Amino acid sequence: MTQTNATTAERLWTYDAVRVGQAGGETQVTLTAENIAEYAACAQNPDPRYSMPAPGQDSGPLLAMPTMALTYAPLLRDEIAEANGFVAQERSQTNRRQTPFAKCEMRWYRPVRSGETLTGTRRVHQKYERRGSKFVTFRVSAFDEAGAVVASYDYTCIFEYSAGQRSVPEPSSGAPPAADASAVPDPMQFLTWENALAGTPLPRTLSVGETTANILRKNAQRLAGRPSESNIHTDEEFARQNIFGGAVNAGPATMSYVDRFIGLNVAPEALYNGGNLVMRAITPFRAGDVVTFSGEVTGTGGNLYGQRKVQCRIRGVNQRDELVCLSDATLSFG
Repeated sequence: MTQTNATTAERLWTYDAVRVGQAGGETQVTLTAENIAEYAACAQNPDPRYSMPAPGQDSGPLLAMPTMALTYAPLLRDEIAEANGFVAQERSQTNRRQTPFAKCEMRWYRPVRSGETLTGTRRVHQKYERRGSKFVTFRVSAFDEAGAVVASYDYTCIFEYSAGQRSVPEPSSGAPPAADASAVPDPMQFLTWENALAGTPLPRTLSVGETTANILRKNAQRLAGRPSESNIHTDEEFARQNIFGGAVNAGPATMSYVDRFIGLNVAPEALYNGGNLVMRAITPFRAGDVVTFSGEVTGTGGNLYGQRKVQCRIRGVNQRDELVCLSDATLSFG
């Protein structure tokens, strides 16, 4: 059977088969404190705001990290494909390939805590071509029990990429920077509205090291949808056939590290109360890499609701001095 005939028989959800408006089923997740603490552990975040209380302590409902919306309202693009009569390319038996992360934009409307039941919806929002590659953007929204949206995000995947594959880099000759495994927020060092001047560096940096064990742990954390045991994050042989030439961590994992970095510089309410974050993947974040995040204020302003907004640019650079990700955050100061 030719590749064309096999693809037709299997009804692969290729770029040409994707239609704006195609949707998947709804999901419901009731968050537990254990879920929240496990997400923070996968994000290598020791911030006590996201940790289980000590035995005998009753701290009330536990706050979730903002980017946990990617877990309690997951994308599930393979299930969107299935709901519309197709087979996702990642699950193909005849022409399996990955549709990797390119960028994500998240928006928040209020804090989320343990004990809440959250409904996730997902649909194709946009498709476009750029520089020889083809992209599909999905919109995922999370709603509370009253039907109000608490968070939403637009997640863009590369459905077809232009010719060429990245090579796996040689190990660095020098020692990478030490990971800041124990760094926790200090409110005395937080950025404030008064000192948020364009060009001002964010007060703290953060170095995060990636490991195969942590990539596998993050892949196993699933609150809704079917598990994916074999992908470019967990299967080196399959990963070598795809754009990155080897296994890499997931875009949402890197986004959780950006979240942790932001949390060292401002309180989480700066995102939760009407903030947003856009992260673009530039260079793969591989096991063994250490990426250092830093940022600076790029602008300030207000809105019609009297909120004071600060825009920041955040860069993640690995030990080879390669730009791994580039993020833009809008922080709300009330």
